[in-house]
Amino acid sequence: MVESMLWSRKLFVVLNYMLLSMLAFLCLFPILHVLAISFSSSTAASSGEVVLWPVDFNTAAYQYVLDNDAFMQSMGVSLKRIVVGSAIQMLLIVLTAFPLSKEARVFKWRTLYVWYFFVTLLFSGGLIPTYMVVKDTGLMDSIWALVLPIAVPVFSVVLLLNFFRALPKELEESAFIDGAGYMVTLWHIFVPLSKPAMATLLLFSLVSHWNAWFDGLIYMNSPENYPLQSYLQTVVIQHDPALTDVDENLMSQLSDRTLKSAQIFIGALPILLVYPFLQKYFMKGIVMGSVKE
Repeated sequence: MVESMLWSRKLFVVLNYMLLSMLAFLCLFPILHVLAISFSSSTAASSGEVVLWPVDFNTAAYQYVLDNDAFMQSMGVSLKRIVVGSAIQMLLIVLTAFPLSKEARVFKWRTLYVWYFFVTLLFSGGLIPTYMVVKDTGLMDSIWALVLPIAVPVFSVVLLLNFFRALPKELEESAFIDGAGYMVTLWHIFVPLSKPAMATLLLFSLVSHWNAWFDGLIYMNSPENYPLQSYLQTVVIQHDPALTDVDENLMSQLSDRTLKSAQIFIGALPILLVYPFLQKYFMKGIVMGSVKE
């Protein structure tokens, strides 16, 4: 009986590894396919010969992309956006979640504010009212139009709120006994103890800012102010020729597919590089922040 159970366990482990390996390959396949096309010749890419390995290896597509002022400028806008936007989001998330994590006897208007944020989680004003607010406040064609309308993600506030509530109350009480106030307690006790949740929310913020493209199209009047994803949308989907002025000397080595693939891969590369450093906090932050006491 024990021996059969051991064999069944081994079989389960083998099948589990096979299934997970297959799922991992399915997730990596599109990335590897795009990467292979970007390093292939125009003829091989256009004829569909490329699968997972470059054919007639060349770097002409990357040479063009790195020399393309419009692409690099949009990359700079996106980097500025994630730095400014993520910093503002994390600050406001912490300052919002901390008082809402207190009981009603400590924070008198807690229930009112919780319902206020909860309603915004379910309903929004819509695209036209949001556009009118951004326009009438003078934010059009500036980085603030991309940052301020999404400065307080309520879902992230809820996760951090529940994480704060799961921390031992004795820590806060001992800090009060030593003379600390709420702000000192927040920044010196709660925030350092919340690294898994903070890392998870930071990853959410980075990905949401980096992948956002629609707000760049509607709030930016000039293509020079497009973030990277808005730029890629105009190039890959709309195929705006004004943004893809390829040098004639490179035309023989480039095709539409190799050029688009190189830009798409470079656009995804920053998040692919950041994710491994935050992944170890990801599951712990999600689980601990999603369970309410």
